[in-house]
Amino acid sequence: MEIVTAGIPVRTEKPRRRLLRTIWKYKWLYALLLPALAWVIVFDYLPLYGISIAFMDYNVIQGFGASKWVGFAHFRELFASEMFLNAFRNTLLISLYKMISGFICPILLALSLNEIRTKWFKKTLQTAVYLPRFVSWVVYGGIITLLLSPETGVINKIVEWFGGKPVYLLVEPAYFRIILVVTDAMKEMGWAAIIYLAAIAGLNPEVYEAAVMDGATRFRRIIHITLPGISGTIIVIFILRVGYLMSAGLDQVLNLYNPMVFEVGDILDTYIYRVGIEQFSLSLAAAADVIKGIIGFVMVLIANQIAKRINDSGIF
Repeated sequence: MEIVTAGIPVRTEKPRRRLLRTIWKYKWLYALLLPALAWVIVFDYLPLYGISIAFMDYNVIQGFGASKWVGFAHFRELFASEMFLNAFRNTLLISLYKMISGFICPILLALSLNEIRTKWFKKTLQTAVYLPRFVSWVVYGGIITLLLSPETGVINKIVEWFGGKPVYLLVEPAYFRIILVVTDAMKEMGWAAIIYLAAIAGLNPEVYEAAVMDGATRFRRIIHITLPGISGTIIVIFILRVGYLMSAGLDQVLNLYNPMVFEVGDILDTYIYRVGIEQFSLSLAAAADVIKGIIGFVMVLIANQIAKRINDSGIF
């Protein structure tokens, strides 16, 4: 194909041929991408067909083809169920508390670690706050249960030392959500702080040197240099966390809750587990999961638009 420019014919390639040339040029990079792409397709996109069981009276023996379609019947059943509405309400509250603590604590931790000048102490502290991330909730939950035990728990021993009475906090509805939020923040904030530390490491050190020459204190350097410098990273992490607003932590709740705190501790994940696995009502569980996914998707879109309006920054 030829295009005449200033009286001189210029030969251009067809888009398809240009695409093939580009792929061939970077063939080894695309080859490295293939395993990850295949994993996403097989485990993320192909299972999406399973959403259809939320709209049918699914029978494992009959399969997808022979099961009867019932439309939105399961969704109507869910919204008429008091247990589902209670789990929905608990999920929103616990996730909102976790999102706030899990968003603020890593930033504060990263800023604090960045201000430590003794290298060995900084590395030791970093390792200490990272370690809980690699401990499963089965083990971590057992540790928490021991710490909060009314007989041998360290927390209650301290309460008794100050003249108070021991309380089994894990069976008290008033304290259970607080325990979930605090223990989740303690376990995850060290790992989440890595991203902010990496963003801080990428800031120009000359800006800090100029601020020191101008007499800026550490606090002012944090407020006027560090935080604005990592604001893009903060916004992206916030948007991603909003997408998990309807995920309050299945592993954590399963290992910590009990019948005494069921009213304030039952969440959508445990409800789906109970209905789908224990009661084997797969269609009803799938319908609940669809609701959860739609809300998360909508929240990501809203958060992304708000971020664009505030700071002209988003993930898409």
